[in-house]
Amino acid sequence: MERDERDRLVVENLPLVGFLVNELCLRADHLSREDLAQAGAEALIRCAESFDEGLGVPFGAYARRRIKGAFADELRRDDWATRGARSRMGELAGMQEALTASLGRTPTTGELAAALGVDRASVEASRQDAARSVTPLTDTIAEIVAVSAGSPGLPEDQVVRDEHDAFLTHAVAALPEKMRYIVEAVYYEDRSVKELAEELGSSHSAVSQQRAEAMRLLRDGLERHYLATADESTPAHARISATRREEYLAELGTRTLGGITRTRAALAVPAAG
Repeated sequence: MERDERDRLVVENLPLVGFLVNELCLRADHLSREDLAQAGAEALIRCAESFDEGLGVPFGAYARRRIKGAFADELRRDDWATRGARSRMGELAGMQEALTASLGRTPTTGELAAALGVDRASVEASRQDAARSVTPLTDTIAEIVAVSAGSPGLPEDQVVRDEHDAFLTHAVAALPEKMRYIVEAVYYEDRSVKELAEELGSSHSAVSQQRAEAMRLLRDGLERHYLATADESTPAHARISATRREEYLAELGTRTLGGITRTRAALAVPAAG
């Protein structure tokens, strides 16, 4: 497709992205409009580049499906839970609210289990799922390391955990000031995004966006300075400007220089000769 035609399709259909973002956020107002809009716009550009009029499908219908798919990918990146887990958490929350109103007090685990027709263990499991609806920061680091480096042997588990924690301390401290404040408040002080938005005089979605961007920066820092699986040419996870991202990575490199040693390398067993 010619560039002029591609640009025309993008410009004419940008309102479709905004409409679909609004439609989704009306059902779930905790979502980041900015992140969804960016994902939708990128999907729209890809649609314009790949659209084939010979398929006999209107561009709007073609783009709508692809944009919704981009939204789903964006939400999956930030959500650990399966659809079933989310459904069970919703049922538990709804039943707890109904019983609280009916009884005039918080229902017991047994009362919730009886009302839902499940056992007490299922109620506790759903509560634990809800409690980790935002994955703890240290677990995020550990999960990325486990995927990239493989699981450590049992004797070294605590050494690796200590190393994760030491790196994480540096990585969070190097974040831009506002991101650092939000990350420390959410993950270390167990404060809600709503509470922080009120304190900072900002919107819920703006604080959520800052939190999500901080997590992407932490991932970039981990891959560059801890796992050594990325360099300047590696595509970024963070969406801030390349200059700001490199400033963060440089600061993190300075903080960790000589202070973090890859345990995996230190504990490696020489190959048999």
